[in-house]
Amino acid sequence: MPQYLLSIYQPDGEVPPSDSLAKVMQDVHALVEETKAQGAFVFNGGLFPAGTATVVRAHNGDFLTTDGPYAEGKEHIGGFVVIKAEDLDGALGWARKLTRALTLPGQPRGLPVEVRPFQHTGVA
Repeated sequence: MPQYLLSIYQPDGEVPPSDSLAKVMQDVHALVEETKAQGAFVFNGGLFPAGTATVVRAHNGDFLTTDGPYAEGKEHIGGFVVIKAEDLDGALGWARKLTRALTLPGQPRGLPVEVRPFQHTGVA
């Protein structure tokens, strides 16, 4: 069954109030439990802020490391869920549920979720 990466994009800046964030985390946890119960769960995780990233590049046979995110932007990947789904439509259904779970109380929109299929290269 194909696997999909659901990338959660969050804005840089201040963290939402703890009571709002607690509700979001409760909803995300419930969604992860639902993916497990439906046999769609593969893996999930949250990431530290983009400023904690280190980028490694090969350069003239050596390696160059730099602090900070690879790309400058107003938002970065804050977490992800890897799921199994029959097709893109199934993966988009999970993404809709995830973005709903990532909606702060009183806000009209949830965080954006990018859906991307994994390539099947046969490499373990």
